[in-house]
Amino acid sequence: MTAPQLNESTSAVLDALTFASAKEQAQALAAKRVSAVDLLEHTLARIARLDGKLNAVVARDDEQARTAAREADAALARGERRPLLGVPITVKESFDVAGLVTSGGNPAFAENRASTDSLAVAALREAGAVIVGKTNVPLGLADLQSYNDVYGLTRNPWDLERTPGGSSGGSAAALAAGYVALELGSDIGGSIRIPAHFTGVYGHKPSYGLVSLRGAGAPPGRFSARDLSVAGPLARSADDLELALDLLLNRDPLTAKAWRVDLPPARHRRLADFRVLVIDRWPGTAPSLSERFVIERVVERLRTQGAAVSRAADLPDGVLPDLARAHPLYRTLLGSSLAEPPAQSESARQRLAALAPDDHSADAAWLRAPTLSHRDWLKADEARHALRHQWERLFESFDVVVTPVAPTPAFRHNRAEPKDTRTYPVAYEDGLRDVRFLDFFYWAGLPVLPGLPATSFPLGLDDTGLPVSAQAVGPWLEDRTPIAFARLLEEAYGGFLVPPGYEAAAGR
Repeated sequence: MTAPQLNESTSAVLDALTFASAKEQAQALAAKRVSAVDLLEHTLARIARLDGKLNAVVARDDEQARTAAREADAALARGERRPLLGVPITVKESFDVAGLVTSGGNPAFAENRASTDSLAVAALREAGAVIVGKTNVPLGLADLQSYNDVYGLTRNPWDLERTPGGSSGGSAAALAAGYVALELGSDIGGSIRIPAHFTGVYGHKPSYGLVSLRGAGAPPGRFSARDLSVAGPLARSADDLELALDLLLNRDPLTAKAWRVDLPPARHRRLADFRVLVIDRWPGTAPSLSERFVIERVVERLRTQGAAVSRAADLPDGVLPDLARAHPLYRTLLGSSLAEPPAQSESARQRLAALAPDDHSADAAWLRAPTLSHRDWLKADEARHALRHQWERLFESFDVVVTPVAPTPAFRHNRAEPKDTRTYPVAYEDGLRDVRFLDFFYWAGLPVLPGLPATSFPLGLDDTGLPVSAQAVGPWLEDRTPIAFARLLEEAYGGFLVPPGYEAAAGR
């Protein structure tokens, strides 16, 4: 089907909406400044023009999307108003969308066509969203990059030689390229926050258990939630994160019979009122140049706004949970969270066999995790819950904890195998160092283990011209607080930046 010709006025409105928020797009649709059909065709035209090189959107049903857009226009004409009525969005490939394949990048599931929407997708569709398609992921959602044998490699709009991250890498690339304003992702090891950091968009990892993952992943039919994993939104504005989060709550039909989540309001409405704890380096390590840049920029902005900023190094002993001891626990629970873990590489098996019984390092925890006994898992689970209570005590004195998201901005594509032997160049004060794949997850895992909410928010570009972000971690179930913190910084200093070459008119 050929897209209809647009008059000059409509084209100008569509150009203005290309990098607008989902909330702004919904308002324009409700005000009849543009139709849902025109907005969808504008989206499809950008994808057709730009995605050949990015490969972010990997599964589509254009005719079904056009039907949904026409239905949205009819509903708008009747006076209906829903939060996303007529707004085009994409979702991560691992979420079931009726009529589209859910493979997780695995050729074994390349014919796994969903008959119904996942609960999270259904929530967005009921809010009026027009589902354009699905975005790329790594094999099994288990990489910092997004490539697989089903759909190929996804590239970063900021630099095609670099990754947009993983596992929600296609999601972040679609937002940064101006295809859509809202995306649905998932996060267990930074899979929302790292792609957001690599592409300069916003991402929110909700508190554990808030958003149902029913209908996500392959093989299909799973009822129980995977430990540590959450579903959450990515967007180009903090406002849209909260809009989407509200839509995703209370979707499970069993729990909804008896109780509902009602999130508390954000603790503050002004940056000056926030008590912020900044962690600028991982215990036992020197900060990378990127980590230092991120923290210095955040601290400068917060102090300019009058916020109370404390450094982790200045706290009395025992106030901050022991991050160095917690990380092996995270590795233990992460590595034991798969019902059918992939086979270990030969090098991993050799290292496992050589482990000393008293080796309690993070590497040892990762190697032992796939064969952890249930008794040992219960001990680890108890330690995890104790840690959550330690964080809760810390949040009596602080409102958010701010950290880097990763030790570097987006790195160049690296598909060396086995994956756990990969290294990536990271700049430090004394020069470049090769950082292992497994050492990229310190900051990402910090809020995952205790189930805390964390919002990744952009800070502009670093000295190399690549986007960088920090994350704000909040108290459990107080998701609105880190989102509000990110929103206030966005209002004061701006947020998302359009990658060069992807300006609005580039899609026409």
